[in-house]
Amino acid sequence: MCGIVGLYLKNSDLHSRIGELITPMLDCMGDRGPDSAGLAIYRDEAPAGTIKITVRKLESDAAWSELSQGLSQRFGCDIPVKAVGSYAVIIVPGSEGDVLAFVASEFPSFRVMSAGRKIEIFKETGRPEEISERLGFGQLYGSHAVGHTRMATESAVTTDGSHPFSTGMDLCLVHNGSLSNYSSVRENLQRRGIEFRTENDSEVAAGYLMWRMREGDSLNQALESALDDLDGFYTFAIGTSNGFAVLRDPIACKPAVMVETDDYVAMASEYRALADLPGIENARQWEPEPAIVYTWGDD
Repeated sequence: MCGIVGLYLKNSDLHSRIGELITPMLDCMGDRGPDSAGLAIYRDEAPAGTIKITVRKLESDAAWSELSQGLSQRFGCDIPVKAVGSYAVIIVPGSEGDVLAFVASEFPSFRVMSAGRKIEIFKETGRPEEISERLGFGQLYGSHAVGHTRMATESAVTTDGSHPFSTGMDLCLVHNGSLSNYSSVRENLQRRGIEFRTENDSEVAAGYLMWRMREGDSLNQALESALDDLDGFYTFAIGTSNGFAVLRDPIACKPAVMVETDDYVAMASEYRALADLPGIENARQWEPEPAIVYTWGDD
């Protein structure tokens, strides 16, 4: 069943409150997805020439200090690690390919969950409210975020199989629904050099968008192409470095509701997740139309 939420803040004065605003939205969707939850947040743009990675510790005895030392030696400068539980956000002076390859080959006890200039992804198995508390979602700040609570149907309940999925620089996707042709799409994408970690169809959708944007599409153009190439029923919420988007399939059988004010745009699988947002009583409220791409930001 799953629950998805998204919040794009048009008013920068609210950036300090995004965790306070989106965490109740995410927790509220726990009834739709009690197996796992995750949040992608956009904030603190990394300096030019660097990449920001979110890293998850796979083994309890893995030492953050060893990862910090290894990265510092490889890339020739002091690279501190800011850890929150089993996660850390790290700024590295290098390219995406070099950084990801180095961590994967030299530090198998850690896994890169996202890479980009602004994105950070945190997700775990368990009930959303427990994960939000453990990882401090309520204290987060940033410009926009997308989140997901999962009721697993097509693959195992694991952290890797949880949402959001990030398959390229600053790109992430959460998904409610099911794709019918994801196996053939995955094979086509693998032939184009795109790698996948899980059997989750949502990761395939994220990989598809990354490929289209790598080929030169804007976010809007990539989603227009998805309407032709991705079969099934779905509601997508997507984040990029400066953008936010929502798309429902042409049948639109999966629920979604959106609201917009001068300060923000928000979406959720159910209205109750939006009911406590500030100024909601004066917001424009609507159900996204089937096969219509809704985007905000400069993508």
